[in-house]
Amino acid sequence: MEKIMPQEEKRNGKIRSTIIIPNYNGIKYIENCLASLAGEPARVIVVDNGSADGSREVIEENFPSVRLLALNKNHGFCAAVNRGIRESEKDNTTYVILLNNDTVVEPGFVRALEKALDGEKKAFSGAARMVNLYHPELIDDAGDYYCALGWAFAAGKDKRAADYGKPREIFSACGGACIYRRSILDKIGLLDENHFAYLEDVDLGYRAKIYGYRNLYVPEAVVRHAGSGVSGSRHNAFKVKLSAKNSVYLVSKNMPPLQILLNLPFLLAGFLIKTLYFLKKKLGKSWFLGTMEGVRLVCSPEGRKNRVRFSLSRLPAYGRIQWELWRNLWYRIHL
Repeated sequence: MEKIMPQEEKRNGKIRSTIIIPNYNGIKYIENCLASLAGEPARVIVVDNGSADGSREVIEENFPSVRLLALNKNHGFCAAVNRGIRESEKDNTTYVILLNNDTVVEPGFVRALEKALDGEKKAFSGAARMVNLYHPELIDDAGDYYCALGWAFAAGKDKRAADYGKPREIFSACGGACIYRRSILDKIGLLDENHFAYLEDVDLGYRAKIYGYRNLYVPEAVVRHAGSGVSGSRHNAFKVKLSAKNSVYLVSKNMPPLQILLNLPFLLAGFLIKTLYFLKKKLGKSWFLGTMEGVRLVCSPEGRKNRVRFSLSRLPAYGRIQWELWRNLWYRIHL
């Protein structure tokens, strides 16, 4: 394959974003992903999580303009992203863009995300319109939501992409293709590495909302996404166990005790429904073990340390969030 040479000297305007791509055994996707970024006005950092499939070597050989950070083992999505964000501080860029390795971006992706946040100073994040890599007429993710049942869900999953062309406020941006404002990351913190992977983006968006910031859906920024490029399927034991653990942790970390009590009937109902669902999928054991891990994490010094501290000054933000948690029960069916 012909080497992709640095493109920055060909671009007009200041480089304002750094793209962070975590990679773990992504040989099937990484070349197409990086090639699609060749014309985008951003610096690119790939953080390799100890890949053993040759994907790291492909990056070194064919993409000399990409900064490669090679870790010695798989430290998880969160740790890889955080390492990339810290490395990107050298770039002095205004924005950080997260991108999965199993994606292909459409032209104009970076500028569309930047423009959305430029126009809204209280916006922390912007979520791209993610469509199915193989069926781009279908949505993969049009912004993430979180509801009182303790469930996070992607708007528009497997629905017509044409129906999701309007910008709007969302609960959080999917970390598979989104932009974050660096100055707010400096204030609220990076991804919580206790998650390892899954729901870490919802947690970060939730934290931003507690601090009074907004998260946006940016349909003009289009990304084609394979989905489950590393874990292998929508539901598997690895993903279910981690998601169960992180679901428990997400509630304990972000909801004050009174809010947990207020939502407890919904949370218990949500847990029961999920339990029955995964039992039917023959993944009940993974769901239960993950839930127990979540309880242990919540009770541990590490889990308690990362809780968002309640402040009366943020009471209006908690009120808005609670309204969203109830409203998003309706959105779970209709979005």
